[in-house]
Amino acid sequence: MSEKDTNFNFDVRDINIEDFDYMLPDERIAKFPLAGRDRSKLLVYRKGEVSESVFARLPELLPTGSLIVFNNTRVIRARLLFTKETGAHIEIFCLEPDEPRDYAQSFQSRGKCQWICLVGNLKRWKSGTLTKTIRIQNKEVSLTAERLANTTTDATQTVVFCWDEPSLTFAEILEAAGVLPIPPYLHRDTEQSDLQTYQTVYSKIKGSVAAPTAGLHFTPEVLNELDRRGFHREELTLHVGAGTFKPVQTSTIGEHEMHSEFFSVERETLSNILAHLGNITAVGTTSVRTLESLYHLGCSLTTDFSANLTVPQWRPYINDQPDIPPAEALQNIINYLDSNNLFRLNASTRIIIVPGYRFRIVNNMITNFHQPKSTLLLLISAFVGDDWTKVYNYALTHDFRFLSYGDSSLLYGQ
Repeated sequence: MSEKDTNFNFDVRDINIEDFDYMLPDERIAKFPLAGRDRSKLLVYRKGEVSESVFARLPELLPTGSLIVFNNTRVIRARLLFTKETGAHIEIFCLEPDEPRDYAQSFQSRGKCQWICLVGNLKRWKSGTLTKTIRIQNKEVSLTAERLANTTTDATQTVVFCWDEPSLTFAEILEAAGVLPIPPYLHRDTEQSDLQTYQTVYSKIKGSVAAPTAGLHFTPEVLNELDRRGFHREELTLHVGAGTFKPVQTSTIGEHEMHSEFFSVERETLSNILAHLGNITAVGTTSVRTLESLYHLGCSLTTDFSANLTVPQWRPYINDQPDIPPAEALQNIINYLDSNNLFRLNASTRIIIVPGYRFRIVNNMITNFHQPKSTLLLLISAFVGDDWTKVYNYALTHDFRFLSYGDSSLLYGQ
């Protein structure tokens, strides 16, 4: 179904982004994390009431029997810095693999691979090959980057990387030559400490260029306490793209274009989500977007197992889309996997969640405090309604720390 279909609910696209602004002083933005991950403050919103605690007490505050869903993506050292013979500095920011398209295969590529990238100082790199020498395992390795004719969108570039030591994988190249990207609003360079603190303790699957920051508060002790109390835990993977930092620069949300993000969910996880419908807590907005995307993907598989495994930005708001129970949507995906002898769903999503959205899978969420006029703040408003102002005013007046390295919140659904 085209997103320009005449049955589209245009009221949603007319949402004014200025209605989701608030004053965020720079001193309230946490430049570094606390020494103890689980010592961060925790705001609790439930049935219109706001209170506060500390993150270490999260297991006491979650709904009994809740299934807690984590995003296990791992941030890669996605920034590669080159210097031309002229002295011009070129930064290549690896966004997603292009050849091979699969993340795991690309990271295991030897000698050559191709990525979709953002390029800083592009005007100084009109043609030619960039070269840098790196040292890995006591060997000097030559890494080159060549920009292909631009066939991508959003000012991204297709870049071919080659290296002259075929025994090394691209993952090893990035580990040696790349810089871990941290949010631009921190206004500082990446430090050695970020290599540990800007990863969740349960991160596994390499591919993100930004951390799923709600998960940064979890410690092994908190996870063990969740297990001791009988909570169920599941993991999925959504590789966070650079678009997570992209501000909304249009007056209405309908003019904003969402980035596409790859996600992966195992069949066993889908079955567990199905078994716990009605009591699911998502850790972070990336988990929220993945879980809700599953519903809309399952709807598209109602009658057609050959449907494209991607969720368009505005699919939830097109009036004549299939409207089926969440259990049926999830079962459709499981049936699709079984019919194709697959144990894992690989798909992508551009879903945008804004006020007026109807949540189908997520009942509660754990999340940090987000930038003014951002799509993430719109998601929070979609979840708690106009009470988002109550939540954020409380946080601002009670010394909460904001954004990626800031404090956390537990939001109960309405």
